[in-house]
Amino acid sequence: MQRLLLVEDDPALQFTILTALEAQGYAVDAVSTTGEALERLRGSAYPIVISDIYIDERTGLDVLHEAKKQDPLCAVILMTGRGTMETTMAATRGGVFDYIAKPFDLDVMLDAIERAEAARNGEGDEAEEEELPETEMIGSSAGMVEIYKMVARVAPTDATVVIEGETGTGKELVARMIHRNSRRSTQAFVPVDCGSIAPSLLESELFGAMRGAFTGADRDRVGVFEAANRGTVFLDEIGDIEGNFQLALLRFLEGREIRPVGASRSKEVDVRVVAATNRDLQRMVDDGKFREDLWYRLNTVRITLPPLRERRSDIPQLARFFVNKYNGRYSHDVKLMDSGVKALQDYTWPGNVRQLQHMIERLTILADRVDADAVRAALTVMESRDKPVETLADAEEEQIRRVLAATGGNKSKASQILGIERKTLYRKLERMKL
Repeated sequence: MQRLLLVEDDPALQFTILTALEAQGYAVDAVSTTGEALERLRGSAYPIVISDIYIDERTGLDVLHEAKKQDPLCAVILMTGRGTMETTMAATRGGVFDYIAKPFDLDVMLDAIERAEAARNGEGDEAEEEELPETEMIGSSAGMVEIYKMVARVAPTDATVVIEGETGTGKELVARMIHRNSRRSTQAFVPVDCGSIAPSLLESELFGAMRGAFTGADRDRVGVFEAANRGTVFLDEIGDIEGNFQLALLRFLEGREIRPVGASRSKEVDVRVVAATNRDLQRMVDDGKFREDLWYRLNTVRITLPPLRERRSDIPQLARFFVNKYNGRYSHDVKLMDSGVKALQDYTWPGNVRQLQHMIERLTILADRVDADAVRAALTVMESRDKPVETLADAEEEQIRRVLAATGGNKSKASQILGIERKTLYRKLERMKL
């Protein structure tokens, strides 16, 4: 086994860490000053360096810099009893492997070293790289190929399209694909969330309003349909609109004319309408909650998106896409491991692709790599949010218990997932009598 370098000026703490590491079978060179540490590093490269930050006239950041200079793959673990945002950011920019707040349990240190060894040795297989499409509409399952074929056929036309699917399946992405591949691609694509606009305001939002048409209308307002002339309007959550506006929308689709609220005349506009819903519009028609004639007008072409649980074979490609995306955004180099892909495929994803995307973003920020342990811990945190609790303290305690269970009691990893400092986690555990 290669030797580790330990830099700690507190004799008692140095002895404690040294004894614990040697008991685990590690060979350790222990020094008390940054000068000694830099001299050792210039003489030989170490695979792992453990250093306090505040030692003497120089700091552990100097040790970090020299260790990386000698061996870019060196995993440097920094310890501090008085960390600041500035030192944490400087250490992160310098490529620190982990940053441990004093006081800490020795298992925190040992876990960091084990992870450093695993990262250096490349333990676990990294998921195979593959060429990814430019669009976020990703997947090669049979269901997704059928979607692509339908989009290819309908996009060049001006047909009205309704896209059905659960929340998070990518309905707006399909609408954008239709627009991007249509003759209107150089014009505006305007999305409208019908469910987020008050029913009393929806008509003026889409058709416009004249000055004085209602209280607060102090100027003429151009509606979405007129602003998107020659382009595409995407009406999301179309199932949420009320009966009066259903009639107004039907008249627009039949005549392609708008009459702003308070206007005496109509005007023609040329827009394509693509609508989407996560509700069963046919059932709403049967129940008398949605106009049958409007449904027939919208339903020229219907595209139904499968939920992610029905296309699990697409998860590896989706995960790779999102890891690459957020590695680029945050200047990270998180690896996607085969075990992580398998764990992702084993989950049911009630929030579909959007839920997968948000979790991959969190892991790319917080984890060293996306493996099975990281995925299971993140899922534990995510699922704990849905459990009803009586008080805020109960919610906090339950979440801490779940994360600790998912990490096997590893407080270092648990504090990272929870987004709190280790010393804060220790105080909470004391209060919980754990």
